[in-house]
Amino acid sequence: MNPLLPEGTYEEMRARFDWRIPPRLNMAAQVCDDWAALAPDRVAILEHGRGPVTYGELALLSRRVQAALEARGAGRGDRVGVLLSQSPLCAAAHIAAWRMGAISVPLFKLFREDALRSRLGDSGARVVVTDEEGVGMLAPFDLEVITDLPVEPSESAIADTGPEDPAILIYTSGTTGKPKGALHGHRVLMGHLPGVEMSHDRLGQPGDVLWTPADWAWIGGLFDVAMPGLALGVPVVAARMAKFEVSECANICVEHSVKNVFFPPTALRILKASDARIPGLRSVASGGEPLGAEMLAWGRDAFGLTINEFYGQTECNMVASSAGTLFDPRPGCIGKPVPGHEIAVIDPEGLPTGGEGDVAVRRGSASMMLEYWKNPQATAEKFRGDWLLTGDRGTWEGDYLRFLGREDDVISSAGYRIGPAEIEDCLITHPAVLTVGVVGKPDPLRTEIVKAYVVLKDGAEADADALKSWVKERLATYSCPREISFLEALPMTVTGKVIRKQLKARATAEAEQETGRPKVQEDT
Repeated sequence: MNPLLPEGTYEEMRARFDWRIPPRLNMAAQVCDDWAALAPDRVAILEHGRGPVTYGELALLSRRVQAALEARGAGRGDRVGVLLSQSPLCAAAHIAAWRMGAISVPLFKLFREDALRSRLGDSGARVVVTDEEGVGMLAPFDLEVITDLPVEPSESAIADTGPEDPAILIYTSGTTGKPKGALHGHRVLMGHLPGVEMSHDRLGQPGDVLWTPADWAWIGGLFDVAMPGLALGVPVVAARMAKFEVSECANICVEHSVKNVFFPPTALRILKASDARIPGLRSVASGGEPLGAEMLAWGRDAFGLTINEFYGQTECNMVASSAGTLFDPRPGCIGKPVPGHEIAVIDPEGLPTGGEGDVAVRRGSASMMLEYWKNPQATAEKFRGDWLLTGDRGTWEGDYLRFLGREDDVISSAGYRIGPAEIEDCLITHPAVLTVGVVGKPDPLRTEIVKAYVVLKDGAEADADALKSWVKERLATYSCPREISFLEALPMTVTGKVIRKQLKARATAEAEQETGRPKVQEDT
């Protein structure tokens, strides 16, 4: 696939941009089959510790996965779970599902039983592609598990799909209630390409090699790196990092001649704290929250380039970005709208406002979800007229978008977007817990840490370590509260809802008292 961004200045790109989305579209062809037919020996994936995988080999692997899926009765419209870390098999499993018209469901290796149960149950996934590690994780569930692949590949023709046909179901962080499944069509990859190209200063240049430490179970790893790289013919490094380590990161970049990296903000902070230098990079992109002038200045010194910040969410991703080769960054601002996406800051009536308002994206963006899976009410609430609400507050500075804060209560910690509701639901199942409120507490390294305020039942006893273990055994590791405080009562509304804003103010005051530093982020 050729890059979507036209040549020229930023203003010329926006004026001349055309999505060029064909009426029949299947992502398996975009990222694998077309390249396998055109250049089967071209390197698609560089697997750390094993070596290169060509497009021809990736096509064969994905057709072997497809044969295994077909043997178990999976077909068009079925949900196929993918419980795998960065690997050729992970990419092949998604490709196989798309080729047969099924819907892939990425699952994270750090999930525990309750987190898996909610996503598998809601999606109705009937089969999961995984490895030996994943088999144990899936033991409590009654479903088909694929680890061994047949030698003979599927010979089935690629499914006849269009841009609006469902292709992938990616679950959000559960910021309010249970995690919601954002259902995307086959156009979602094309919707990401302009922003990915822009955030990497025109990704697809000779010698480009792309990597991220972010897992491919999230939209950031899968559609900001893995699939765009495959679509553009840029070799993608597959290297699992159970925990981000500076030395391992540097080794991966040097060994595979990485030129383009997506670093979550926490990874950048760890690199900065160790005064790391990674030579040879052509572009560094980051997303999650504004980096600030100090981090941008460090990036220019450490990498010899401008870190490009980008913006989006699971429901509609890569809609704004910086691009150091096109315009200077503005500290505290996310960047400018990516060509093909219309962003506005709107008021409660859904009208653009010149001041602070809700950041929103106009319907028609190619990376916008089709709907929330089996949740029409949540889908309707996500929109205000023709605008999809991101849940963030912002304002314009010329054509730069400044991020002011989150409207919801999502916790941004170490690159993960963590919903407090799922953690609260887990803690409240502990026999000693009466009620609980979970918020983000400002932290200089992780942006925020998960902080839980707990009220115990009369006469009940439980310490913080016991409650942390309770969460660790049931949810993703990163969802476990790093701090737990016990209170006599929580601030509540008249309808019995925890007032998280007051708890957040308490957590922020605690952080200020502990460190003597100003707030990391203003409450909204």
